[in-house]
Amino acid sequence: MSTQQQAQFPLGQIVATPGALEALQRNHTTGLDFLQRHALGDWGTLSDEDRQANDEAVQSGARILSSYLLTDETKLWIITEAADDQGTRLVTTLLLPEEY
Repeated sequence: MSTQQQAQFPLGQIVATPGALEALQRNHTTGLDFLQRHALGDWGTLSDEDRQANDEAVQSGARILSSYLLTDETKLWIITEAADDQGTRLVTTLLLPEEY
């Protein structure tokens, strides 16, 4: 039996801002581990209220936001945009909060 978890929602196209790319490089990571956590429903360092909102958004198709701390304490956000009219999530973005 496999112990691998399945993603809770599709990520769509994955993009990153210049600030996020620089922060990931500075911390010697590609960010794939954070993307995996995001897709599996590990929302990182969010409040209980925001976690609940994400859990509901997985079902409703609303925007999903995760927040993680990199090794140097830089905060990285991952946002999967709300689903379109067909229920498809088109893009997930890695960014720094100040780039929002």
